[in-house]
Amino acid sequence: MKTVNPDELDWGKMGGLMPVVAQDASTLEVLTLAYTNMRALERTLETGYAHYYRRNHRKVMKKGVTSGNVQKIADILVDCDNDSLLFLVEQAGPACHLGETSCFHRKLKRPL
Repeated sequence: MKTVNPDELDWGKMGGLMPVVAQDASTLEVLTLAYTNMRALERTLETGYAHYYRRNHRKVMKKGVTSGNVQKIADILVDCDNDSLLFLVEQAGPACHLGETSCFHRKLKRPL
């Protein structure tokens, strides 16, 4: 598999933010969608635990810092445009702040 250096990532499309899909490394269940910036990615690479840019707090935070439901990084994949990331993680506890395993635990109601 080809590797990409962090300085090759395209940070310009969303004002310095990049979407990150977090997926359980064992089950491949999609856990959450979050955002990273350069500093959050640096912290993730330094510590081995997912750090995200929390838009509502306007700061970098370690996932699970208050709940203990951390995401240990198993691998990081880069999309073909170098503008999105996939974190394969070992999830401790529920990923969703509502206590659900995944943030994607609801279906969109569709008209018949």
